[in-house]
Amino acid sequence: MNLKGIGMTSQRTRDRLVQRLRDQGIVDERILDIIMSTPRHAFIDEALAHRAYEDTALPIGFNQTISQPYIVARMTEVLLAAGPLRRVLEVGTGSGYQTAILAPLVEKIYTVERIAGLLERANTRFKLLGLRNVQSRHADGTMGWPDRGPFDGILVTASPRVVPDELLTQLAPGGRMVVPVGQSNHQELRLICKSEEGITSEVLELVRFVPLLGGKS
Repeated sequence: MNLKGIGMTSQRTRDRLVQRLRDQGIVDERILDIIMSTPRHAFIDEALAHRAYEDTALPIGFNQTISQPYIVARMTEVLLAAGPLRRVLEVGTGSGYQTAILAPLVEKIYTVERIAGLLERANTRFKLLGLRNVQSRHADGTMGWPDRGPFDGILVTASPRVVPDELLTQLAPGGRMVVPVGQSNHQELRLICKSEEGITSEVLELVRFVPLLGGKS
């Protein structure tokens, strides 16, 4: 796995991606700096490495995708908008790219992936990148990670038709969840906040994610 870069991973290419994210409204410079320095090409197949710094989703096998950098940045920015987070649950590790962007910004990430082959690859990347605050688990993401909760933040990288009750239960009072919700033809990125008074849900924008499935493989 090449972390140093090949072909289209020049500094100019990364600069262009970060400028595009700024143009689309991403303002948190910490996130932009991490995206600038994170080798996205290491999270996808070598055959697609020349497209790694395009602002687009790309296939990673197992009928899954790596999210476009704008969506990764947007979800991270929204999750962190109310202040620092200690314990974050990520549902859907996938390639591990979203995990790698979020890890330097929070105290601890617990990430769950239902596809063993994807999680194995992601764990290798985490070790190569020296991410020491990431704990992963091969499990059904719709069930969260009950014995590690409650969580100050939950980030879901696949779309359930409705938000699983188990995830709402594991969100701490004052916590924030960023989750795409809906079916393949219409999905909304939502911010869900939990307080002593109850739960609120705000629609942020329309998105397209793979469906959130139960079970594991």
